[in-house]
Amino acid sequence: MTTLLTSPTERHTPSIENHSPLAAACAQLRSASDHLGFDEGMHAMLAHPRREMTVAVPLRRDNGETTVVTGYRVQHNLSRGPAKGGVRFHPAVTLDEVRALAMWMTWKCALLDVPYGGAKGGVAIDPSKFSNPELERITRRYTSEISPILGPAQDIPAPDIGTDEQTMAWMMDTYSVNQGYTIGGVVTGKPFALGGSLGRPSATSRGVVHVALAALRSTDIDPETATAAVQGYGKVGGGVVDFLCEAGVRVTAVSDQYGAVAAPAGIDPLALRAHASATGSVVQCPGTSEIDPEDVLTADVDLLVPAAVESVLHSGNADRVKARVIAEGANGPTTPAADAVLTERGVVIVPDILANAGGVVVSYFEWVQSNQSYRWSAELVDERLSARMSEAWTGVTDFARQRGLTLREAATVLAVQRVAEAHRLRGLYP
Repeated sequence: MTTLLTSPTERHTPSIENHSPLAAACAQLRSASDHLGFDEGMHAMLAHPRREMTVAVPLRRDNGETTVVTGYRVQHNLSRGPAKGGVRFHPAVTLDEVRALAMWMTWKCALLDVPYGGAKGGVAIDPSKFSNPELERITRRYTSEISPILGPAQDIPAPDIGTDEQTMAWMMDTYSVNQGYTIGGVVTGKPFALGGSLGRPSATSRGVVHVALAALRSTDIDPETATAAVQGYGKVGGGVVDFLCEAGVRVTAVSDQYGAVAAPAGIDPLALRAHASATGSVVQCPGTSEIDPEDVLTADVDLLVPAAVESVLHSGNADRVKARVIAEGANGPTTPAADAVLTERGVVIVPDILANAGGVVVSYFEWVQSNQSYRWSAELVDERLSARMSEAWTGVTDFARQRGLTLREAATVLAVQRVAEAHRLRGLYP
């Protein structure tokens, strides 16, 4: 039996409440492992990242000064295929956060039956404090440092917080130049002109809304009469607002990193997008009033979509959440303590590994297209994304009903079971 003297789970066992994403991820894995009856050897294998890199990224600033920032890449599990996961540029990035996000990516890929393992990367910077040429130099040096473990059959990065399709273009070019030929499949979320997929920029948002509407209907709430609040107005939250409104849901409160706005009669999504594009924030959008960002999480709505960062729902505010349905657009927005409070109150929580999986599904589609050098139509991408999300929603809800589990428990158990089965079939290399 394999054991670890110091596993991530042992180092981060949650006490009264721990807002650490790694503590939450490890607690979810422990619960699933216990439910499945795994021994400590299997649990240790699933808990411990397969490979980690911490790299120094020296940067020559535009003024000639040199500074050094830190970057990370964690490959959590490779049993079901090459590693897959985003790269974020954010000042709060830590190795433990990246470990948690990589673990969630493993479960997400398994749950949606995408043939990948989970990975994640990040650089601990605030991208708003760097010029575009500086960001390019950071991206290229970071890519070069982690390139020994990258590759279209090894590890395929994608955009995340603070990064975008331009970042992916720089990563692809850096890796390709070092290999001596163009390798489009080394990243996903690329610009369309460089082999990016139609439908990829909006895929995560579309997936969130797809399962959010299904969750509303499952609780006998008609989406066309429902209200919603969205925390976060970035790549995911902005699209969620648009698609919810398109489906007839009335979005009454939205926040971003600068503030929050509300309109009881419903926020005009076109006006909000135009204002945010012009000013860089939702604050002072015409037709809205300013509110405390915390009030978005506790707004009197049917649906809450936390679509920003981790641990925003916790023991300090969970008892004030009024929404009957929560669809987790962000990774790990609900701490275990908040999860227990909300579940006890009967709130339906669509977990992150299901709700926001649309991005990795279409990333997989993009990878397939890159490897085949054949582009799919937007209609085909949307059709196949919808089919994957519907299949996963049905599978999770049926399993939860059969086993008497919450949606999070059911999704995690299903995913962990699939990864463990792949590991068993492959065996342990001596």
